Amino acid sequence: MSKTIYTNGIIYTLDTNQPVVESVVVENGRILDLGSHHEMNLQWGRAGARVIDLQGKMVTPGLIDSHLHMSGVAFNFLDLELTGVTSKSEMLDKIKQKADTLAPGQWLIGMGWDENLFTEGSTPTIEELDYVAPHCPIYLKRICYHAFLVNSKALEMSQYHPSIEMPKGGRVVLDPHTKKPTGLLLESASQIITKHIPDKTYDELKTGLGHAMKFAIKKGLTSVHTNDPAYLGGLEQTYRMYDELINHEGKGLRCNLLIDYPYLPALKEKGMFAGYGNEKLQVGAVKIFADGAFGRRTALLSEPYHDDPTQYGEAMQTEEVLYNIIKDARKQSMPIAVHTIGDQALENVLDILDQFPKVNYRDRIIHTSLVREDLIDRLADPSIVADIQPRFVVGDYPWVIERIGKEREAYLYAWKSLLSKGVICAGGSDAPVEPVDPLLGIHAAVTRKTPGNSECWNESQKISMLEAVKLFTVGGAYATNEEAIKGSISKGKLADMTVYSNNLFALENPDELLTTNIEMTIINGEIQEI
Repeated sequence: MSKTIYTNGIIYTLDTNQPVVESVVVENGRILDLGSHHEMNLQWGRAGARVIDLQGKMVTPGLIDSHLHMSGVAFNFLDLELTGVTSKSEMLDKIKQKADTLAPGQWLIGMGWDENLFTEGSTPTIEELDYVAPHCPIYLKRICYHAFLVNSKALEMSQYHPSIEMPKGGRVVLDPHTKKPTGLLLESASQIITKHIPDKTYDELKTGLGHAMKFAIKKGLTSVHTNDPAYLGGLEQTYRMYDELINHEGKGLRCNLLIDYPYLPALKEKGMFAGYGNEKLQVGAVKIFADGAFGRRTALLSEPYHDDPTQYGEAMQTEEVLYNIIKDARKQSMPIAVHTIGDQALENVLDILDQFPKVNYRDRIIHTSLVREDLIDRLADPSIVADIQPRFVVGDYPWVIERIGKEREAYLYAWKSLLSKGVICAGGSDAPVEPVDPLLGIHAAVTRKTPGNSECWNESQKISMLEAVKLFTVGGAYATNEEAIKGSISKGKLADMTVYSNNLFALENPDELLTTNIEMTIINGEIQEI
């Protein structure tokens, strides 16, 4: 492959040896050299070198999303999209429009609803869902994937009855007067429904995943860390799908696959391990849930919920079960990636991790939403990454203050405190819970505001633009122990870069992030189609 010179740019390398350069020389998917336009052209600009004029645009290392669900993004291309709906009536209208296209008995699957965005009405009732879709079963995933709406047809087709065996941690919400289902299911109660929903075909899933990968590249992402086996038909099918798209069909996005813990035996059987694969596609950590979410008061807290003193939240696993899951992961020398929203869930996980030796890959604490001073100190460990989602401030404020109380707000999404104490942090979106767009994550990190809203939530925890960009570059590389080949623009590293319409480090107002476009996404030295 001939050399390519990307030149005439403002290239922020995030490498302290050469912080800003004008030109980068690429060969065989790696960075060969970097420096001034004059030096690189003189050294490498001989006949045969391809020259790409960056036209003075800003460049950073390729953006990395450290935690999302590409399968969920794929379903947005396949199912009813309810993200951003702002009223009950709008939601019901969308459901009816979709239902009218379906045959009797055909499942209506949707996702993304969030009653906190409603300016009119509250969560639809089972009666309202029955009215707009009497002929087809409905299953609608909330934006957080911790709550779900169903209609009577769905309960009927799932053979629901009041004494049905409920998966641990799950609950069918009942009307306090009639004692009948309201249509709202919490946490693992969704399993009584999902086991009756026909699987999408392999080709449908793969088509949606291909759309999702192209969409991520369009948003400037060069790598993602994605958790999908539970939604894409298990470990073998998930890996096969990604392998076909990336290694055989040339989709450029680099993917690190988080594997849900029930698939640990399958990993062993297939001879897979952390790092299995290549620089485009790798197996990552073992994904575990320690608790739920703030919205339904299922995040596990050390002190009761402010707006319901009888509630502390819910552990998704008993401490004994969590211990055994981590023990099984360690037997296979696997790192873990644990969903922890509440501070008690975080403490429980750290207590168990302390009982096991480290492995060759860093463990990840996903979300790290509510912390305490003692927990921050424990997170400042070179073998642990806090995998944070800055856009959660947009989705969770202001109602989350009602949940935890003003006195605990200082430790909610406490990114500045984490970074100040030396905690390794990586930035993700948790898409489709929040948008894929990493610029929205960076905006949330530096402003702690909802776009278009002047109110700043816990201003002392804002971070700088440089710190925010590092979350989605350097931090993402550390999360998968790939800092030697990713995260900065340095000689010998992978030639992954993101080019912007505006210089993020020269914005007069961080809200200009909202109108900044991705000009190029460069993966393996090649400009991707966006």
